[in-house]
Amino acid sequence: MPEIYIIRHCEAKGQAPDASLTERGYQQAQALTRLPVLQDLDSIVTSPYERAYRTVQPLAEQLGLEIKTDERLIERVLCGEDSSQWRDRLRRTYEDHELCYPGGESSRAATERAIRVINELQEQGYHRPAIVSHGNLISLLLGSWDRQFGFTEWEAMTNPDLYHVTLDHPVPVIRRLPV
Repeated sequence: MPEIYIIRHCEAKGQAPDASLTERGYQQAQALTRLPVLQDLDSIVTSPYERAYRTVQPLAEQLGLEIKTDERLIERVLCGEDSSQWRDRLRRTYEDHELCYPGGESSRAATERAIRVINELQEQGYHRPAIVSHGNLISLLLGSWDRQFGFTEWEAMTNPDLYHVTLDHPVPVIRRLPV
């Protein structure tokens, strides 16, 4: 698999797994169907969260592709409790990939599960797959290939967001694409 597209979900009504897209989010999902770079996908795998699935549904229908869901693409759980200090906690997990708050998941564990999805897509022979996921998990995945991609880059991500990663180089090449 020489390349992969990584899509962050469109604008959503909330963070819960069943949060749907906003009206603007549905418009953004339609706009993805018009992007030339996404017209030759051969597989789409998404987080089972409603907002991720709905982001890619119009594109999958247009391309005649089945949407596969994979629990390993769900958003990373930072900690098991709500905290007004969540942003500082999140920043620290970009600095220490082993840091794991009670009820949460370390950056390393989250990254490893996302990488397993990509490895399986390679093993299955896909050449231009797309995965659809969430900001924190995507930023950790991109950071595993480019150590400069961290908390600041996560803050700059948009809904939706689109990255093209070329994997057949000694070091994967990441390009952020306009959406």
